[in-house]
Amino acid sequence: MSLKCGIVGLPNVGKSTLFNCLSNAKAQAANFPFCTIEPNVGTITVPDERLTQLAELITPERIVPTTIEIVDIAGLVKGASKGEGLGNKFLSNIRETDAIIHVLRCFEDPNVVHVDGSVDPVRDKEIIDIELQLKDLEGVEARFQKVAKAAKTGDKDAKRTFDFLSRIKEALEQGKSARVVVPENDDEEKLMKDLQLLTSKPVMYVCNVEESSVQSGNAHVERVKEAVKDENAQVIIIGAAIEADIASLETFEERQMFLQDLGLEEPGVSKLIKSAYYLLNLQTYFTAGVKEVRAWTIHKGDTAPQAAGVIHTDFEKGFIRAEVIKFNDYIQYKSEPAVKEAGKMGVEGKEYIVQDGDIMHFRFNV
Repeated sequence: MSLKCGIVGLPNVGKSTLFNCLSNAKAQAANFPFCTIEPNVGTITVPDERLTQLAELITPERIVPTTIEIVDIAGLVKGASKGEGLGNKFLSNIRETDAIIHVLRCFEDPNVVHVDGSVDPVRDKEIIDIELQLKDLEGVEARFQKVAKAAKTGDKDAKRTFDFLSRIKEALEQGKSARVVVPENDDEEKLMKDLQLLTSKPVMYVCNVEESSVQSGNAHVERVKEAVKDENAQVIIIGAAIEADIASLETFEERQMFLQDLGLEEPGVSKLIKSAYYLLNLQTYFTAGVKEVRAWTIHKGDTAPQAAGVIHTDFEKGFIRAEVIKFNDYIQYKSEPAVKEAGKMGVEGKEYIVQDGDIMHFRFNV
């Protein structure tokens, strides 16, 4: 399952530094606008302690974590919706992602130039929001004009589309993002997806702070939280410069000592990756054996056949049943035979909704 989160923000807010910490793909990080011109794509391992616990019990030949893709997108400036700066390219790159990680500069540093001359994360957020909303409004208005005539003739489908577009158009004209318009039925849900609106994508705000603010934030962070309180969006606090220092350390022990000195339990990027996974409405199930312990990515609400299809399409087509062990049961009984003996292995059919952490074996016939 290939899913992408796009890292966006104004120039010089720490996007590329953060991306470098997340990925082995090294984006150029420099103190001037438009340093990142082509989007850098990194495949990011999703941290999951459960995978490690299973591997310790089974000692498999190999361990395969699940991943998502992170895209570092060029910095945006005012007028992007009209093609200013790298606007058109920036907007098309965002359209190709499934969710947005919006980095906001929440630190003061006279040595790092701000494109607008001062640090104001709420203003920075609004600059990008406005550009994305203007671009969306342009597309919605074009679609709106097309269906308006048909709606007036009494075409019921066109009328329903017209009414939904009207709600989106009104929100955008009020300076709100399309994600505040909640589809009321399956048809509206499909239309929202078909529109591919930039502001309908789920968003996470990452407040990039100085070292002293990593644990509790600062006044800039509080202003961001207040500004986004009605958006149903996540807010994460990260010190990108500190994360770069952590990433540069060679051993796990060195990284743990560094984290302890800062009073942190895990790197900020680990929290960010987990949050991005949640943002995409994803969850994990496992397959576990002596050959391989592996994490698989599925959407929340997927059925057992859909989960099987992530491994191979034949598994979904010929699905017969799934043998399911709950993660906590596996940890308690320490092996599959012991789980079976305790009567804790379930046999599930096509309607079973896979739960996060399920350990599964599929029976199929092609």
